[in-house]
Amino acid sequence: MTTTMTAEEHKLRTARSYKLLLLFAMISMIMMFAGLTSAFVVSKSRADWLKDFQLPTAFYYSTIVIMGCSLTFHLAKKAIQKDHLKATTSFLLATLTLGVLFVVLQFVGFGQIVESGYYFTGAESSITTTFLYIVTLVHLLHLAGGLIALFIIIFKQLKGRYNASETLGIELGAMYWHFLDLLWIYLFLFLFFFE
Repeated sequence: MTTTMTAEEHKLRTARSYKLLLLFAMISMIMMFAGLTSAFVVSKSRADWLKDFQLPTAFYYSTIVIMGCSLTFHLAKKAIQKDHLKATTSFLLATLTLGVLFVVLQFVGFGQIVESGYYFTGAESSITTTFLYIVTLVHLLHLAGGLIALFIIIFKQLKGRYNASETLGIELGAMYWHFLDLLWIYLFLFLFFFE
């Protein structure tokens, strides 16, 4: 006896598979950052650890900006579910703008750290700033993946590939951006309280 799957069942199964794959990827990223932050905590007992280091103000602003990314992506998802195509495009473009602004603010923050006399590499670097640099850059690499995915989503949206019954790409993008948002908030709070 063979059972045939309807197109709707196939679509639901495919969506579930993609979401599960993304969830596994996010869990592996969480484990990697847990390892990095654990190493950070262990290294804090070193004699050369900076005791008076302050996070740059640009990191505070970038935290607000990435929260805005989550909001605009959520609004894009809600808009496509209601078939509001122009609003979806506007919210996706707003997410892209905020994502790029987040990256710019991260590099402004690196500049502020260097201006304060702390370096990331070389003879004048410290273990504190090197760890900060590594953790932030690894997050930025994951964000770069999110920006590439967002470019693809925007391209597909402009080509009319999404509508109220076809939202999977936007849903996956929103899921990943919410994850990036929560990951940065965790890292920011960790660095703020464990510095």
